[in-house]
Amino acid sequence: QVQLVESGGGLVQAGGSLRLSCAASGRTFSSYFLGWFRQAPGKEREFVATISRSGGNTYYTDSLKGRFTISRDNAKNTVYLQMNSLKPEDTAVYYCAAANTRFTYAVAADRYDYWGQGTQVTVSS
Repeated sequence: QVQLVESGGGLVQAGGSLRLSCAASGRTFSSYFLGWFRQAPGKEREFVATISRSGGNTYYTDSLKGRFTISRDNAKNTVYLQMNSLKPEDTAVYYCAAANTRFTYAVAADRYDYWGQGTQVTVSS
């Protein structure tokens, strides 16, 4: 089992950047593929990005390609989401998620077994 704790959210002006971190407990972090999701007020949770166990494979939702970057440091048991050129529509609670099933990575939320509590990102115009 793994516990996930996100950090790095906050209030930023449009055009600014934030880097979210998600720290995981346990000694088997490298056996999990990871993902970032977000949920804006009144909207369903949506996929943002995912990364394979080694970090060699990543996948993004099309609308965020080029602005967001997912990465991981297995030595630090941490996954990151670098967010650049932020827009007001990026305002949401951001969640990290983990799973150690047979998949390389996953887009669907129901493929993940473990979730963090979320961190709020607010982008002002």
